[in-house]
Amino acid sequence: MKLATFTSGDAVMPGVVVDETTIVPLGAIAPDMLTLIANWDALHGAVAAAAAAREGALDLASVSLLAPVPRPGKILAIGLNYADHIAETGMQTPAHQMWFTKPGTAVNGPYADIQIPRGSTMTDYEVEMVVVIGKGGRHIAKDDAPAHVFGYCVGNDVSERVWQRLTPQFTLGKGFDTHAPFGPWITTADAAGDVHALGIRCLVDGEVRQDSSTQHLIFSVWDQIAELSKVMTLEPGDVIYTGTPGGVGAARKPPAMLLPGCRVRCEIDGLGAIEAACVAE
Repeated sequence: MKLATFTSGDAVMPGVVVDETTIVPLGAIAPDMLTLIANWDALHGAVAAAAAAREGALDLASVSLLAPVPRPGKILAIGLNYADHIAETGMQTPAHQMWFTKPGTAVNGPYADIQIPRGSTMTDYEVEMVVVIGKGGRHIAKDDAPAHVFGYCVGNDVSERVWQRLTPQFTLGKGFDTHAPFGPWITTADAAGDVHALGIRCLVDGEVRQDSSTQHLIFSVWDQIAELSKVMTLEPGDVIYTGTPGGVGAARKPPAMLLPGCRVRCEIDGLGAIEAACVAE
């Protein structure tokens, strides 16, 4: 199934997307996506029935999609997790997973404008597969990790490189408002196929900048969940950005960064696409 958070008039609610053209409101089943995720075992039958009946269905083009989880409890992101991206940075392959956080205020809808911060000429794109945690837990074994995933989205780990390079910590450079768009919906884990074999791309103004496959992840999704849960309790609705492949703007010669007026599109096979106009803050 494909589950989205959307607005129609003044209402904000979860919905199930059918045939990528229609959305069926689920407000009578759950008030928001976090409730739906946390109670999925009890609610998924009702959601499937609603999708089949299409009661109250709306044209998807007539609603506004928000980030599927509008305010995740945690947004965790891994750095240097594709070999081609490591090569273009000139850095060593990390022996250990490199993690940083993005604040909840960075969350952005799948088609909402991305702000280029005041004075920035080094704002970059990073297409990433995003994992949404379903079943929480601590000290999750790698073999058990798949059972803890609710679903997957397309994300863009928008990065301001000057701020990112000011200190060894990436959080400020990765944390500007609007710099964590993801969506357009959550493809539930049972419908996502082999998530370690999906084509992943980023286009800027129609030009393909990144073109790779999730098979090239250095640390798999299961590795990431196992590592994170050694440190912290993962909770329903937590979001994990799983790394970006080569082709980022800062590594191009000359650099090709996002500027006001650019349009950036991120795609992952089977999971959909998000697209945004870049505007001056």
